[in-house]
Amino acid sequence: MKRFLWISLFASLWAACSRAPDIPSYYPLPEFSLTDQRGKAVTLHDLAGKVWVADFIFTNCGGTCPLMTDKMRTLQNALPTGVRLVSFTVDPTRDTPKVLAAYAAEHGATSDRWLFLSGDKQALHDLCIKGFKLPLDTEGGTPVEPIAHSTRFVLVDKQGAIRGYYSGTEEDELRRLATDAKRLS
Repeated sequence: MKRFLWISLFASLWAACSRAPDIPSYYPLPEFSLTDQRGKAVTLHDLAGKVWVADFIFTNCGGTCPLMTDKMRTLQNALPTGVRLVSFTVDPTRDTPKVLAAYAAEHGATSDRWLFLSGDKQALHDLCIKGFKLPLDTEGGTPVEPIAHSTRFVLVDKQGAIRGYYSGTEEDELRRLATDAKRLS
Protein backbone atom coordinates (compact mmCIF):
# COMPACT_ATOMS: atom_id res chain seq x y z
CA MET A 1 0.00 0.00 0.00
CA LYS A 2 2.86 2.41 0.85
CA ARG A 3 4.43 1.71 -2.50
CA PHE A 4 1.15 2.55 -4.28
CA LEU A 5 0.91 5.84 -2.35
CA TRP A 6 4.47 6.78 -3.28
CA ILE A 7 3.85 5.98 -6.93
CA SER A 8 0.61 7.95 -6.87
CA LEU A 9 2.28 10.91 -5.15
CA PHE A 10 5.19 10.82 -7.60
CA ALA A 11 2.80 10.68 -10.57
CA SER A 12 0.85 13.68 -9.23
CA LEU A 13 4.02 15.70 -8.68
CA TRP A 14 5.33 14.75 -12.13
CA ALA A 15 2.10 15.86 -13.78
CA ALA A 16 2.13 19.17 -11.91
CA CYS A 17 5.75 19.87 -12.79
CA SER A 18 5.48 18.84 -16.42
CA ARG A 19 2.40 20.97 -17.15
CA ALA A 20 3.20 24.00 -19.25
CA PRO A 21 2.84 27.25 -17.34
CA ASP A 22 -0.20 29.36 -18.08
CA ILE A 23 0.19 31.97 -20.78
CA PRO A 24 -0.30 35.38 -19.15
CA SER A 25 -3.07 37.70 -20.28
CA TYR A 26 -2.07 41.35 -20.34
CA TYR A 27 -4.78 43.66 -21.69
CA PRO A 28 -7.32 43.93 -24.48
CA LEU A 29 -6.50 45.81 -27.65
CA PRO A 30 -8.53 48.88 -28.59
CA GLU A 31 -10.78 48.84 -31.64
CA PHE A 32 -9.13 49.86 -34.89
CA SER A 33 -10.08 50.17 -38.54
CA LEU A 34 -7.26 49.93 -41.08
CA THR A 35 -6.77 48.84 -44.69
CA ASP A 36 -5.04 45.65 -45.80
CA GLN A 37 -2.80 45.02 -48.80
CA ARG A 38 -5.87 44.23 -50.94
CA GLY A 39 -7.56 47.52 -50.07
CA LYS A 40 -10.06 45.85 -47.74
CA ALA A 41 -11.04 47.39 -44.39
CA VAL A 42 -9.91 45.33 -41.39
CA THR A 43 -11.04 45.87 -37.81
CA LEU A 44 -10.28 44.19 -34.51
CA HIS A 45 -13.73 42.61 -34.82
CA ASP A 46 -12.63 40.92 -38.09
CA LEU A 47 -9.88 39.14 -36.16
CA ALA A 48 -12.16 38.04 -33.31
CA GLY A 49 -12.18 34.30 -32.79
CA LYS A 50 -8.67 33.95 -34.24
CA VAL A 51 -5.28 33.72 -32.57
CA TRP A 52 -2.85 36.08 -34.29
CA VAL A 53 0.71 37.33 -34.19
CA ALA A 54 1.40 41.03 -34.80
CA ASP A 55 4.48 43.05 -35.62
CA PHE A 56 5.27 46.61 -36.68
CA ILE A 57 7.43 47.18 -39.75
CA PHE A 58 7.90 49.46 -42.75
CA THR A 59 8.72 48.40 -46.29
CA ASN A 60 11.68 50.68 -47.01
CA CYS A 61 13.49 49.72 -43.80
CA GLY A 62 17.13 48.83 -44.26
CA GLY A 63 17.50 47.49 -40.72
CA THR A 64 15.56 44.83 -38.83
CA CYS A 65 12.26 44.88 -40.75
CA PRO A 66 13.39 42.49 -43.52
CA LEU A 67 14.65 40.06 -40.86
CA MET A 68 11.39 40.35 -38.92
CA THR A 69 9.38 39.75 -42.09
CA ASP A 70 11.49 36.68 -42.83
CA LYS A 71 10.78 35.37 -39.32
CA MET A 72 7.06 36.02 -39.80
CA ARG A 73 7.20 33.97 -43.02
CA THR A 74 8.83 31.17 -41.01
CA LEU A 75 5.93 31.39 -38.54
CA GLN A 76 3.45 31.37 -41.43
CA ASN A 77 4.88 28.02 -42.49
CA ALA A 78 5.16 26.59 -38.96
CA LEU A 79 1.89 27.59 -37.31
CA PRO A 80 -1.51 25.96 -37.80
CA THR A 81 -3.49 27.54 -40.63
CA GLY A 82 -6.00 29.02 -38.18
CA VAL A 83 -3.34 31.33 -36.68
CA ARG A 84 -3.21 34.66 -38.50
CA LEU A 85 -0.28 37.05 -38.94
CA VAL A 86 -0.72 40.82 -38.98
CA SER A 87 2.02 43.28 -39.93
CA PHE A 88 1.22 46.91 -39.19
CA THR A 89 3.19 49.61 -41.00
CA VAL A 90 4.70 52.46 -39.02
CA ASP A 91 5.14 54.45 -42.26
CA PRO A 92 1.65 54.65 -43.78
CA THR A 93 2.55 57.66 -45.94
CA ARG A 94 4.78 55.40 -48.08
CA ASP A 95 3.23 52.03 -47.28
CA THR A 96 0.00 52.23 -49.23
CA PRO A 97 -2.03 49.06 -49.83
CA LYS A 98 -0.38 48.74 -53.27
CA VAL A 99 3.13 48.99 -51.78
CA LEU A 100 2.20 46.53 -49.02
CA ALA A 101 0.79 44.08 -51.59
CA ALA A 102 4.07 44.11 -53.51
CA TYR A 103 6.04 43.69 -50.27
CA ALA A 104 3.79 40.82 -49.18
CA ALA A 105 4.23 39.05 -52.53
CA GLU A 106 7.99 39.59 -52.43
CA HIS A 107 8.15 37.96 -49.01
CA GLY A 108 5.90 34.98 -49.73
CA ALA A 109 2.94 36.08 -47.62
CA THR A 110 -0.25 34.07 -48.01
CA SER A 111 -2.91 36.80 -48.24
CA ASP A 112 -5.66 34.80 -46.53
CA ARG A 113 -3.43 34.29 -43.44
CA TRP A 114 -1.08 37.26 -43.35
CA LEU A 115 -2.40 40.81 -43.40
CA PHE A 116 -0.32 43.93 -43.98
CA LEU A 117 -2.21 46.91 -42.58
CA SER A 118 -1.95 50.61 -43.29
CA GLY A 119 -4.18 53.58 -42.60
CA ASP A 120 -4.21 56.87 -40.78
CA LYS A 121 -0.72 57.69 -39.47
CA GLN A 122 -1.86 58.89 -36.04
CA ALA A 123 -4.20 55.91 -35.62
CA LEU A 124 -1.37 53.47 -36.40
CA HIS A 125 1.09 55.23 -34.10
CA ASP A 126 -1.49 55.34 -31.29
CA LEU A 127 -2.25 51.65 -31.81
CA CYS A 128 1.46 50.82 -31.58
CA ILE A 129 2.17 52.95 -28.51
CA LYS A 130 -1.10 52.96 -26.57
CA GLY A 131 -2.69 49.73 -27.78
CA PHE A 132 0.24 47.33 -28.09
CA LYS A 133 2.38 49.25 -25.57
CA LEU A 134 5.40 49.20 -27.89
CA PRO A 135 7.94 52.00 -28.37
CA LEU A 136 7.94 54.05 -31.55
CA ASP A 137 10.09 57.03 -32.53
CA THR A 138 9.46 58.49 -35.97
CA GLU A 139 12.22 61.09 -35.64
CA GLY A 140 15.04 59.40 -33.75
CA GLY A 141 16.11 56.68 -36.13
CA THR A 142 19.19 56.20 -38.24
CA PRO A 143 19.68 56.67 -42.00
CA VAL A 144 19.28 52.90 -42.49
CA GLU A 145 16.28 52.65 -40.17
CA PRO A 146 14.73 56.15 -39.99
CA ILE A 147 11.81 55.00 -37.84
CA ALA A 148 12.86 53.44 -34.54
CA HIS A 149 10.34 50.80 -33.51
CA SER A 150 10.09 47.62 -31.52
CA THR A 151 11.28 44.30 -32.93
CA ARG A 152 8.81 42.43 -30.72
CA PHE A 153 6.18 40.05 -32.03
CA VAL A 154 2.94 40.17 -30.07
CA LEU A 155 0.66 37.18 -29.51
CA VAL A 156 -3.05 38.07 -29.45
CA ASP A 157 -5.78 35.65 -28.38
CA LYS A 158 -9.23 34.97 -29.84
CA GLN A 159 -10.77 37.69 -27.66
CA GLY A 160 -8.32 40.38 -28.82
CA ALA A 161 -6.18 40.38 -25.67
CA ILE A 162 -2.39 40.52 -25.70
CA ARG A 163 -0.96 37.27 -24.35
CA GLY A 164 2.76 37.68 -24.89
CA TYR A 165 5.71 39.63 -26.26
CA TYR A 166 8.55 37.82 -28.04
CA SER A 167 11.76 38.91 -29.74
CA GLY A 168 11.18 38.95 -33.48
CA THR A 169 14.82 38.13 -34.15
CA GLU A 170 15.77 35.37 -31.67
CA GLU A 171 15.12 31.72 -32.58
CA ASP A 172 14.38 30.51 -29.04
CA GLU A 173 11.80 33.27 -28.61
CA LEU A 174 10.18 32.35 -31.93
CA ARG A 175 9.93 28.72 -30.84
CA ARG A 176 8.28 29.82 -27.58
CA LEU A 177 5.89 32.04 -29.56
CA ALA A 178 4.96 29.15 -31.87
CA THR A 179 4.33 26.89 -28.87
CA ASP A 180 2.17 29.49 -27.14
CA ALA A 181 0.21 30.28 -30.32
CA LYS A 182 -0.53 26.58 -30.84
CA ARG A 183 -1.71 26.28 -27.24
CA LEU A 184 -4.14 29.19 -27.70
CA SER A 185 -5.48 28.06 -31.08
